[in-house]
Amino acid sequence: MSERTLPPEALDEWAAALRELLGLGADDLPVSVILDLARDVANGVARPAAPLSAFAAGLAAGRTGGSRADTAAAVTAVTTLARGWADR
Repeated sequence: MSERTLPPEALDEWAAALRELLGLGADDLPVSVILDLARDVANGVARPAAPLSAFAAGLAAGRTGGSRADTAAAVTAVTTLARGWADR
């Protein structure tokens, strides 16, 4: 199976389509934050854990209010766990 990559403009187009589909505002989908979380989890835990972790962080952020601060707190918690995963 080959890896698929998107050029930045295609990722931006996909993110815009998701925002429209899900009724999200421009600040509701922090693409770079999500990609950083996925990278840290993929490198620190396992690649398949990345989408699961992104979903879990989003779910947690939404349940606590869904603000930028809520998202940042959830992402920080997940990335901290991932960075220390190999040391457990």
